[in-house]
Amino acid sequence: MKPVSVSLPIVTQPQASGSECTSHRHKPIRSSRMSAKRFAVLLAVQVFILVHIAQWIVVGTTLAPIEPSESMETLKHGTVTVGAIFFLIALASTAILGRWFCGWGCHVLLLQDGCAALLKRVGLRPREFRSRLLRWIPLALALYMFAWPVVYRFGIAPFVQPDLQPMQLSWKLTLDDYWATFPGWLVGIPFLLVCGGLTVWFLGHKGYCTYACPYGGFFAPVDELAVGRIRVNDACEGCGHCTAVCTSNVRVHEEVALHKMVVDPGCMKCMDCVSVCPNNALSFGFGKAAVAIASQTRAARKWDLTWTGEWALLAAALLGFYAVYFPFGDGIGKVTLPLLFASGLAACFAFMAWKSAQIVRRVPSGFHRVNFVRQGRIAAAGIAWMALTVVLGAGLCANLVTNISALMAFRSDVKVQVPEALVFSSDRSPVDPRTIVFADSAIVWYRRALPVASGGLALLQPSQDQILLRMVFLHGVLAQWDEAEALVRARLGASDNEVFVLLLARIWHSTGQTDRAVEWLTDQSRRHPTWMGIPEELIGLLVRDGRNAEAILSAREASSRPDAPAMLSNRLAALLIRRGSVDEVEEGLRIARATQLREPNNPSLLGVVGLGEIRLGRVDAAMPLIERAIELAPDDPALHEIMAEACEMRGELERAQYHRDRSGELRFGVRAE
Repeated sequence: MKPVSVSLPIVTQPQASGSECTSHRHKPIRSSRMSAKRFAVLLAVQVFILVHIAQWIVVGTTLAPIEPSESMETLKHGTVTVGAIFFLIALASTAILGRWFCGWGCHVLLLQDGCAALLKRVGLRPREFRSRLLRWIPLALALYMFAWPVVYRFGIAPFVQPDLQPMQLSWKLTLDDYWATFPGWLVGIPFLLVCGGLTVWFLGHKGYCTYACPYGGFFAPVDELAVGRIRVNDACEGCGHCTAVCTSNVRVHEEVALHKMVVDPGCMKCMDCVSVCPNNALSFGFGKAAVAIASQTRAARKWDLTWTGEWALLAAALLGFYAVYFPFGDGIGKVTLPLLFASGLAACFAFMAWKSAQIVRRVPSGFHRVNFVRQGRIAAAGIAWMALTVVLGAGLCANLVTNISALMAFRSDVKVQVPEALVFSSDRSPVDPRTIVFADSAIVWYRRALPVASGGLALLQPSQDQILLRMVFLHGVLAQWDEAEALVRARLGASDNEVFVLLLARIWHSTGQTDRAVEWLTDQSRRHPTWMGIPEELIGLLVRDGRNAEAILSAREASSRPDAPAMLSNRLAALLIRRGSVDEVEEGLRIARATQLREPNNPSLLGVVGLGEIRLGRVDAAMPLIERAIELAPDDPALHEIMAEACEMRGELERAQYHRDRSGELRFGVRAE
């Protein structure tokens, strides 16, 4: 077919001002004068944080953390915190000025800016990841953090907690422990690397703000009400410089062309767009709010995924989130991260899963300058990316299963209501059949929550000792002493631990091997002279075995150590008074009274002194001391036993029986016969 020539008309572009309106499209974009100013402000925020910490270190008390998450304490308990006051001020100002705090006051944003600057130095520009569903995660997290406590406190708790106390307003503006509500360095540093760095590399310059920050979940919708916005005048020629420098991924030139202002709630008022405008057409000003703009008239946005892909992406994000942030139950075996860290990690994992899905489908794709799929072939980098995603996904699934196992174990464990004094006793009563079922179930689930090296499923389990302690207790409830001893010996084989040393002695005592337990504790006391729990355990064991002279001798030796705590002297005094001769009772009273001068409101000491007075026949002198002790510690069974003895000596038999019954209830959970 013979080609046909077609002439096309040339359309000239109209000029807005009759000058060089089209020339700016091809000119270099000038540097923003606001970037340096904003960096100085954000750096000042970091300096303020460091000064705040330094002041606490020097003085010992300081202003409570200026952290929005502290508002949760206000919503749950009515305690007004500095963080709550600050968050309210930030939200109120956002309703007027727009989303300024994110751009000018957030320390995590400084990290994101720093990461973007480093990537730019090596020639990489973070590309915005565009997802419809993931953009709702910050709002969902914000509602969970700040709305759910209110709903639970006033809509649910009154019906499920009969003893719920009315909320009372209180103030908490200063504190002594600055780090009480913050994670340690082992969590803090990875949090900064993931949420301040990896989210930028994966999701774009403001990736964490867009897809993971719960505070942004409130700032974004409140921004819709703001009358302060980036606005435009007639000098705008649509050159696009403003959009090119916007690090919040806002298409500024389109928004001002449609609405004469920026309405996107992602705008953080960084003012870079205003600074680089070649015609000075942009400015920050007051006028109509974004909420007055109908949604159907707003510029259409482009997205990276279909709706099917969006739901799959959301599922991956939820898996990543709940695998490392598990708010259900109070299981001791849970491996969980702070919410802000978990949200950033979940967003990054969702992005990795999306890229891996593209690779599997052989969609031409890559990551920055690295090709994953090209001409239908999967590159080595694509295989490596998928392998990393699979490994991370498997680890997250394992952690989720671990947390579920810990939750199930806790739910069974909490139903095993057997006092420890009855479990580790050579004279024990039969266990209720339902308790046996719950104990068995708890052991099975706890075993799954152990690390892989210990036969469990957990890849990381920092609280393994807590799980082992509960498993030993539960095996004791079931009288499975061989299994309990095996767990303790395996733990002691890894490293010495005072708690497990004591447990091994209790197991032997419970199985009638008291001599072996005494020998073991004596040896461990010599090997670890700073472990003060061992002498206390040894003394108690000897007393329970009726070897009072040996118990007194051990107490004398332990209390004579240079760094022995007052507790051991008190223990010696109590032994001398309870088990000794008249002379030893008087010695015990001298020791107890000397300590009582330093601790006049110590209920145990008051009880010991009162018992000494009883032993010497001075019951009337003892009664005020014992009554004061019970007033200070009404749930101490030993004090009720002393009171029962005093009442018997005075002939007050009905009162004596009451205190014996009360002692039995407190010690064993049953009334004394």
